[in-house]
Amino acid sequence: MKRICAIFTMLLTIFSLAGCGRTSGKSMESMTMLEYVRSMGMGINLGNTFDCNGTWFEQTVKGQETAWGSPVITEEMIKGYAEAGFGVMRLPVSWLTLADDSGNIPDEFMNRVEEVAGWILDSGMRCILNTHHDGWETKFADDYDEAMKLYEHIWMQIAERFEKYDDNLMFESMNEVGFDGIWNQYGGTEGKQEAFDIFNSINQKFVELIRSSGGNNETRPLLIAAYWTNSEYACDDMFVIPDDPAERLAVSVHYYGPSTLCILTEDADWGKARTDWGSEADYEELNAAFDRLKECYTDNGIPVIVGEYGCFGDNKTRETREQWMMDVANAAYERQMCPILWDTPGDEYDRQAAKFRNPDFIVRLVGIAGDK
Repeated sequence: MKRICAIFTMLLTIFSLAGCGRTSGKSMESMTMLEYVRSMGMGINLGNTFDCNGTWFEQTVKGQETAWGSPVITEEMIKGYAEAGFGVMRLPVSWLTLADDSGNIPDEFMNRVEEVAGWILDSGMRCILNTHHDGWETKFADDYDEAMKLYEHIWMQIAERFEKYDDNLMFESMNEVGFDGIWNQYGGTEGKQEAFDIFNSINQKFVELIRSSGGNNETRPLLIAAYWTNSEYACDDMFVIPDDPAERLAVSVHYYGPSTLCILTEDADWGKARTDWGSEADYEELNAAFDRLKECYTDNGIPVIVGEYGCFGDNKTRETREQWMMDVANAAYERQMCPILWDTPGDEYDRQAAKFRNPDFIVRLVGIAGDK
């Protein structure tokens, strides 16, 4: 009887893992990538947490996790996002913050990231794991060969740790990387081809490395960052989608437009802070940006994930911010793209209370996926 009970307990554990999307080996290869991204629904970021960087805070796992105002993440906090209806969580990680000069990631940090990623998957959400504020834009510009060696070493460690996780886990090549020292994006085209060539080579190496690392990585869905994750550069002829034998790629862009509204809280030398949203010109600009992405990608079977979007600052009303977020999420989702809201400890979700500060807005936001 004891043996039967032990076997029964073991089977329950196996079935539990199979349902949570960790190491079941479950495959979603029957889905096209457009279907895969569409099935994500609406997404949200766990921002300003494992993506903290610098040397000014205690160089420990807890020190990095809490440096930018986040409490230590708990499983209850993660469940709160899922219970609100989000289908995917992007988990930004700055791996080099605690790594040594050779890029060796401490086991304690890798274990902690894996723990939180596991909670995300256990909650029923998909998880997108990336390399965030790791300084690739300066490293590759300064010494390409050494930077590539470091980049490969970081991703090989990640790939090996997560190789058994199923397709509910997605890897993203990088975050907001470009080479302004090589090409001044605000002044002509000199150096532009070189900058894009470097960028494209990083994305290609990312795909080759993950595909050759074994396990479920051979067919894992991969998210390919556009240059500076800019929607305009994503549609530039110089941006090249990597070759992928598995043909399981999506393109990553961010959207914070107009930046004078979404980012500025006071006038700057490059723009005047805006507090209003909703003019005819506003909607023309928004729709034009997402129409270009649709024509370049989704119409050709390549899905797009808007990995970050958000409107911030106390200089505009809550109503204005909500309308902007709803409009952007709608523009993305109705074109078969997955929008993933940028969220930090002081934004939409109260991590200590494990609930959203404006639940009625969140109901409307996640409801977009049910309305289309």
